[in-house]
Amino acid sequence: MAEKDKDIMAISHRNSNDDFDLKSLDSDAQKLAEMGYSQDLRRNYTVLSVLGVGFSLTNSWFGISAALVTGINSGGPILIVYGIILIALISTCVGISLSELASAYPNAGGQYFWASELAPRRYANFASYLTGWFAWAGSIFTSASVALAVGSAGVGCWQLGHPDFVVESWHVFVGYQVINIFAFFFNCYGSILPALGHMTFWVSLLSFFIILVTVPAKAPTHQEARFVFANFVNNTGWKQNGIAFIVGLINTNWAFACLDCATHLSEEIHRPEKMIPIAILGTVAIGFVTSWTYSIALFFSMNDVDNLVETSTGVPILALFYQAIGSKGGAIALEALIMVTGIGCQIASHTWQSRLCWSFARDGGIPFSSYFSKVDRRLNVPVRAHFMSCVIVTIVGCLYLGSYTAFNSMVTACIVLLYMSYTIPVVCLLIRGRNNIPHGPFWMGPIGLFSNIVLLMWTCFTLIMYSFPPVQPVVASNMNYVSAVYGILIFIIVVDWFARGRRNYRGQDKRHDDAAAALRGSISGPGGANGMP
Repeated sequence: MAEKDKDIMAISHRNSNDDFDLKSLDSDAQKLAEMGYSQDLRRNYTVLSVLGVGFSLTNSWFGISAALVTGINSGGPILIVYGIILIALISTCVGISLSELASAYPNAGGQYFWASELAPRRYANFASYLTGWFAWAGSIFTSASVALAVGSAGVGCWQLGHPDFVVESWHVFVGYQVINIFAFFFNCYGSILPALGHMTFWVSLLSFFIILVTVPAKAPTHQEARFVFANFVNNTGWKQNGIAFIVGLINTNWAFACLDCATHLSEEIHRPEKMIPIAILGTVAIGFVTSWTYSIALFFSMNDVDNLVETSTGVPILALFYQAIGSKGGAIALEALIMVTGIGCQIASHTWQSRLCWSFARDGGIPFSSYFSKVDRRLNVPVRAHFMSCVIVTIVGCLYLGSYTAFNSMVTACIVLLYMSYTIPVVCLLIRGRNNIPHGPFWMGPIGLFSNIVLLMWTCFTLIMYSFPPVQPVVASNMNYVSAVYGILIFIIVVDWFARGRRNYRGQDKRHDDAAAALRGSISGPGGANGMP
């Protein structure tokens, strides 16, 4: 045991400049082997393509557009304008917390791997297992919420062009499934995904610019600054404006969700300890600039808030376009840009959820892990994990058939479950001591500590406040069912842990054994530790 611990300490404190070789592996694969993993995916992403995937998923200006159905009743313009600033500041703290850990431990497992490394040995396996389930479930609900947003937009466009058409929940459900299936097939070809990350990044920015210029230019009238910066709308039924504002924050919070996406591509990019933090914080920065300027431009161009709330399309942003342009064809064309951006977001979400599922499966985190942990060498994609995740997204879509506020529940589950998955490794980090781990190139010292505390406090806040129903009075069709989602998820986790997880999960000790074996094999192999005869 002493020899193994000595080897692990050597691994933990090695940096990229050490003269060290694990046989024929390159430096990135060496680091991965030292963590107890093999290089199963090709490193064909660049920092720009990872940023493209990360931003395409978070895509803050798209998030504001899609979730306007939530925010327009719960604060109106003032919620969006100031909510973006608040959430961007909080997301910067979240991004710093994730970037520090991604730089210190660059691994496709992301937060569940960090929890395993940082938690006390006695609790490490369950902490990692719990984190992995929260992260994967969060990615499932992200894909579900994006598919529902794009499906709703498509049905809304049809209704705008056909005024006699009455939108029903099953219409949106069909659109949801079409988007989900389309994104599934796109993600079956790993060779195109880096280029697609580039393309969706620029398509998103181009679409943003076209809408930003067109809507204010074509709007027949413009609102006064007071309407944009001081107009509070409360159509939720909540008597307390503060509660209405908090419920509406789900809109802006969703626009900055999924910041861990880039971390799960750590094994598909060179020098991830430097590149992943750039992608994470770049996503926050671009997201703030685009979403804030976009929101201000649109609200200055709005002339009837009530029309947005009561629109027969069910898509407030589409109604806003129609108000500003006065042309159904023009409004549908601008909405089509949002839909194209949303499809890119859905493709990025599928990339993310498949990597999360695959990396978690290779450590035995889910049932039938040996089957779902396989990578298709020809396609360079974990197809089995990808397929299973998409099937679950398909099933989750059925929630919309039972509740028209299901979108709100999906968005809330996406936000809070991911925050929970970030919180566990950060708590473990603070318990161990921030200076008691090997730091990566990105390390913020006291700023990092402050960011950790903000993340923990905000997670506690959202876990409670985002569970409130979006409107009053509450009936079965408008209830926030996210608490039921939490309960079902916890039940699945507990049953699976006691049924097989506690025996089969490849946790801290087993992985350290594998890493130490790799180290000793390299040192004792031909050429010795330094590769010399």
